[in-house]
Amino acid sequence: MNWYALRAIYRFEMNRTRRTLLQSMVSPVISTVLYFVVFGAAIGGRIQEVDGVPYGAFIVPGLIMLSLLMQSVSNASFAIYFPRFTGTIFEHLSAPVSPFELTSAYVAAAATKSVILGLIILATSAIFVPLKIAHPIWMVSFLVLTSVTFSLFGYVIGIWADSFEKLQLIPMLIITPLTFLGGSFYSIDMLPPFWRSVSFLNPAFYLVSGFRWSFFGTAEIGIGISLTMTLIFLFACAGIVTWMFRTGYRLKP
Repeated sequence: MNWYALRAIYRFEMNRTRRTLLQSMVSPVISTVLYFVVFGAAIGGRIQEVDGVPYGAFIVPGLIMLSLLMQSVSNASFAIYFPRFTGTIFEHLSAPVSPFELTSAYVAAAATKSVILGLIILATSAIFVPLKIAHPIWMVSFLVLTSVTFSLFGYVIGIWADSFEKLQLIPMLIITPLTFLGGSFYSIDMLPPFWRSVSFLNPAFYLVSGFRWSFFGTAEIGIGISLTMTLIFLFACAGIVTWMFRTGYRLKP
């Protein structure tokens, strides 16, 4: 393992975050606060509790997960796409750095940013509503695992995309709608039977449900199912990255 190269790439990406702190950290927090005010005030006045949990507290895991998924995908996809766009990716490929080390550095940096952002949003939410985390170890575990999984997914998008438009296509048209429809702001038990069944086809639902369980100890599905679905998606993304490097897909002319 080339730890020197891994640390160098990791530090470069974290320094880039510090240079764009307003965009990387402050903007998502402000957006989350606005979500919280709008949904908490507008809908919270009509729905007092969901599954015995005050509505304001109920939406906190969904808000964190919404930002977590978007930022993980965006950070990792841009991190690998920009070297491809400028042509410096060939310096990475010709350096004594294995694909595993290269991927690990970029994914670790993107996941670190997402975890920090998630904790900041959690602290911000505690200002508005009282929060009690039933399973803190599981909460942190889901936070890290989800960040790593979707950073890896963003890494796949960054290699696949051949333009800035495509780089934003999947996060905007797929990730955000799936998260909104995955029970971020409501319980699927509130839906009619047909739409409740459709929700089980949404992968974001399992992430939101598992993360919410770590807060309140209750969820629509078991924690084991949520964890299994997350791991399946993680290994699927890892398999795709491995194939991309073996074939040189959009990495080599």
